[in-house]
Amino acid sequence: MIVNSWNEWDPLREIVVGSADGAHFEPTEPGNRPTIRNAPVGTPFPTGPKSPEAIDRANEELAGLVALLESRGITVRRPDPHDFGAPVRTPDFEVPNQYCAVCPRDVMITVGHDIIEAPMSRRARYFEYRPYRRLVYEYWNADPRVTWTTAPKPSMDDDMYRQEFWDWPVEERHRRMHSFEFCITQDEVVFDAADISRFGRDLIVQESMTTNRTGITWLKRHLEPRGFRVHPVHFPLDYFPSHVDCTFVPLRPGLVLTNPERPLLERDARLFHDNDWELVDAPQPTTGNDEMPDFCQSSKWLSMNVLSLSPTTVVCEEQEKPLQDLLDKLDFEVLTVPFRNVFEYGGSLHCATWDIHREGVREDYFPNIAYRPLV
Repeated sequence: MIVNSWNEWDPLREIVVGSADGAHFEPTEPGNRPTIRNAPVGTPFPTGPKSPEAIDRANEELAGLVALLESRGITVRRPDPHDFGAPVRTPDFEVPNQYCAVCPRDVMITVGHDIIEAPMSRRARYFEYRPYRRLVYEYWNADPRVTWTTAPKPSMDDDMYRQEFWDWPVEERHRRMHSFEFCITQDEVVFDAADISRFGRDLIVQESMTTNRTGITWLKRHLEPRGFRVHPVHFPLDYFPSHVDCTFVPLRPGLVLTNPERPLLERDARLFHDNDWELVDAPQPTTGNDEMPDFCQSSKWLSMNVLSLSPTTVVCEEQEKPLQDLLDKLDFEVLTVPFRNVFEYGGSLHCATWDIHREGVREDYFPNIAYRPLV
């Protein structure tokens, strides 16, 4: 059995780690308006390829993660080269270039023996599955139990986006925060895999700027007949929600690391409270939002983006000493690697990986639950 992963914490045996080779700056598009930190308003975001020096710095840290994982007996695979400088043209849209393969977690997810390719939410990431396609064929051919699902690609035409979203002032966002309407509309299936977190039989899916309610409905219809339960979750104080693994991070059965600035909506939290899960706030990151890399579009809460190697072992970014101390008090073995230069590419340790094989089987961690299937 090669493809087998039911949750975020079982002992890890095989994983894919991303690569910064060929990375480009993400273009401005309806689903994304990248900005330079601490730059005057209106400063144009760079275009074209990332510098060789920036790519080398990120690749050095990714290689450090690979070395750590291999030292623990874990098999590591890497994405294939891809021309991210090539434009994307469809009948509905065009962008001048693509992005990178640093964050496989955004586009690929393993749910049991099923490999799911997310449709993605941004035009520049439309073909981001391609660096992993050879690996998927390899896994699929090697094990007849493996299933492989490609979610329907959305049009990504102008009508799929709510472009006025980017101009809403904070007061308007606060007024709308409980309607959970962001920059994508509800007309097409849209989700990024990194908005999904796996808890055995149950999966939580964040409704966000990169995952809409229609995408969650598709996941329900796809997974419920296989015995899964899919739960939408919301974090109303996050005005730009994108990917759940910097907000709500399960560490082992019964324990979740939570973001103190983005509390889970109370009605969604009942799932955890009613089943005796402990929700523990992460400490403040060592780096503030203003101190993050200039071209990083993620928040300081990349500090929470840890990678679990087992229910007792967690990998943290080297500088996040307060988080390391907390995890130590929670009886984890804490391993560290430098990863700050990867932040520019949209993620940290969890984002930069896609687990293929973890020991274990599907379990029910929420026995006290009233769940109504969609169909």
